[in-house]
Amino acid sequence: MSATSFAVPPERLLRRFSKDRRGSVIVEFALISIPFFMLLLGVLEAGVVFFGSSVLERATADAARLIRTGQVQAQSMTALQFHDFICGEIQPVLPCANLQVDVESFSTFSGITIPNPIVNGQLNQNLNNYAVGGPGDIVLVRTFYPWTIITPLLKPFFADLSSGQKLLTSASAFRNEPF
Repeated sequence: MSATSFAVPPERLLRRFSKDRRGSVIVEFALISIPFFMLLLGVLEAGVVFFGSSVLERATADAARLIRTGQVQAQSMTALQFHDFICGEIQPVLPCANLQVDVESFSTFSGITIPNPIVNGQLNQNLNNYAVGGPGDIVLVRTFYPWTIITPLLKPFFADLSSGQKLLTSASAFRNEPF
């Protein structure tokens, strides 16, 4: 038997492939799977970002309560201890290395000036004040966390910083109790 006796004419081969539907599902899945999984990853990442933001909000509210009730002042808590308290609240969800805490006190509401946390597309590194104030003072506690966006399709919609990160921000403004 020679090798030429097994050769199939090209037109017959094309006809056979055009009628064969066994691989069509795999081809369709290959075409649809990439956009589907990118969309799925985007939805999951958006959920995780909102969860991280919620955790940061809760930690900021808990830390602000310590200042409002005079516990920070009574314990002479330092800026590092206050930062570590917030880290303990966010640690399971957000790594503590990128957390930035800004605490400012004011004597009147009209004297409040709030600098923008983003300067030239970067997180303002000068927002690391720690002035907890005294009884009756107005205090603004802000926390900032730059979150790295993984899904490329979300970066144009979520990113605040020029590095492609989303800046999670939380704030609590209040008047200290007369402790």
